Amino acid sequence: MMTPETVMTEGRLAMEAMLMVAGPLLLVALLVGLVISIFQAATQINESTLSFIPKLLGIFIALIALGPWMLTVMLDYMRHSLTGIPGMVG
Repeated sequence: MMTPETVMTEGRLAMEAMLMVAGPLLLVALLVGLVISIFQAATQINESTLSFIPKLLGIFIALIALGPWMLTVMLDYMRHSLTGIPGMVG
């Protein structure tokens, strides 16, 4: 049965899975952007597109390194969600 507690638990699990998957990629983009911004401030290069390629490469490397773990997190969440459907319905 779908109680308010069940809805809140499922929503919390969805948010946790989303943060675990997106968090590392966002952190890499943030760190690369910070390093590029410090470099731009030190060299007085004011080019807004300079950080695009390093961020893209950083995220690509993070996807290669963390991809299997991210896939495991997503599969565990989906497995939990799909196996819990019969208990929620009746």
